[in-house]
Amino acid sequence: MPFEPLEDPDTFRAASRGRWEEAAGGWAAARAAFQADTAPVSHWLVDAIIPQPGHTVLELAAGPGDTGLLAAELLRPGGKLISTDGAIAMVEVARARAAELGLEDVVETKPMEVEWIDLPTATIDAVLCRWGYMLVPDPETALRETRRVLKPGGRVAFAVWAAAEHNPWMTGRRLVELGFTEPPPPGTPGPFSLADPDLVLELLYGAGWTDDIVIEPLDFTFHAPSTDAWWALQLDCSISLKELVAGLSPADHYKLRDAVDADLAAFADAEGRLRIPARTLVASATA
Repeated sequence: MPFEPLEDPDTFRAASRGRWEEAAGGWAAARAAFQADTAPVSHWLVDAIIPQPGHTVLELAAGPGDTGLLAAELLRPGGKLISTDGAIAMVEVARARAAELGLEDVVETKPMEVEWIDLPTATIDAVLCRWGYMLVPDPETALRETRRVLKPGGRVAFAVWAAAEHNPWMTGRRLVELGFTEPPPPGTPGPFSLADPDLVLELLYGAGWTDDIVIEPLDFTFHAPSTDAWWALQLDCSISLKELVAGLSPADHYKLRDAVDADLAAFADAEGRLRIPARTLVASATA
């Protein structure tokens, strides 16, 4: 189901939060495989903030929390990771993972919105946000809030998806081409809303960031044992796609699957296992 128009951003936020609440179970089930594939991104972000013992690190839009939990291991003794997400169910996934890793003493989990950070000014040493700023109606406000809570000299590191042509794993293009959904209006939050590095730089400048800005592409690979397994994963993790597919006729469902399978065939080996290229933009800056 396409996103609602942004004439009412509060309605958009509530609907988006509801989808993430519903998708949390799918993300929990996929967490290990997803983190294994996206580990290059998480490691780049953690390295960029230079976490030290005693630091307080905030992760925004943490989802299952794996990126922040990588940093948490480096904050002992005396440090703390505050792992946050707008969806309470996602916060619970991150909390369970922290317990599984034995990090309860260094990890605090709480619901929090990216655009309104419920923390005092200049109290955080570093902020992480993997694929979160692109999904909010006002990313400039989110980046300004990020800068507000950082101590002078504090670091932010974040990722947003690069352009769609570098991410053939996404089904959105096919949905539009087949007439199953409309292209989102310009400025609508979504996976590729911040895919232009110049736009990311403009947003950083607008939010007051000027020091040590780095924006660069980072390539990695998604893996799946088969196209059927990949498709099932997409439905489990994207409530929007799941709702759209549920509303298709059998003929249209087959048409969509045929198109997706044809796109993925180029990335399959002789046994049908997939290695799908992906590209993200990673960025960092100093407050």
